[in-house]
Amino acid sequence: MSSVLATVDERMPPLTEAELAWVEELPNRGVEHLGWGVTMRQRAGYHLPDAYYEAMVARLCQSGVTWLDVGCGRDLFPHNRPLAETLAARCGRVVGVDPDDTIDENEHLHERIKQPIDQFESEWMFDLVTMRMVAEHVANPRAALERVARHTRVGGKVVVYTVHRWSPAAVAARWTPFGWHHSIKRVLWRTEEKDTFPVVYRMNTRRQLAAWFAEAGFVERHFEHLDDCRTLARFRGLHRCELALWRGLKGVGLHYPETCLLGVYERREGAQAI
Repeated sequence: MSSVLATVDERMPPLTEAELAWVEELPNRGVEHLGWGVTMRQRAGYHLPDAYYEAMVARLCQSGVTWLDVGCGRDLFPHNRPLAETLAARCGRVVGVDPDDTIDENEHLHERIKQPIDQFESEWMFDLVTMRMVAEHVANPRAALERVARHTRVGGKVVVYTVHRWSPAAVAARWTPFGWHHSIKRVLWRTEEKDTFPVVYRMNTRRQLAAWFAEAGFVERHFEHLDDCRTLARFRGLHRCELALWRGLKGVGLHYPETCLLGVYERREGAQAI
């Protein structure tokens, strides 16, 4: 794994409380009374994994950048449309690639390409590539990252936000029939059936991501595990228990069992696409 890791001086600084607070405040701007879930999490000092991803993208999405969102579906940020509007307006161009029909509903894209990433072709080179909850669905990482590398400028960044392969929910998803997945997700998170897709988990540990990105000509600039206390967030009492367990584990230096991954990978000078 060392071949993909940046030196200490090359690694990106951690996200700050100010960066996290800014993205979390946008959806609640002008709201007189915050929901009980938001209030509960604020009192616990807990930031959702989505906030870390959104804050990282906001940091990298400077004025005029070209941005490719892989597997974008209907929203750049499903729970933060104000941020999507802000960043899309900031960019020189935003392109989405996704084989699913939900891409037609994404109003923040300048260009929609309805095809799998391993077939992607564009005249554009991108400063920023994002893969939000996509890596777990990629059956052929080598082919997918070959296309990503081909369209990423030298010095450009790829942000990967995905579930951890060994999180309880991911383990359960591997061992339950796919036909059950939507029913379970609908109870827990009120998702729609068209937003449920097969999972393979071939890019869902730090080691797996490091190996695939090194082969594609990237170096890891940032990586962290994000505690994910959202499984029971629909249910007030159970969500309070989730946050209490998170605080207890954090107090003794342990991660919450349910975990997401956030990695940033930079295209290297002189690297050849695989």
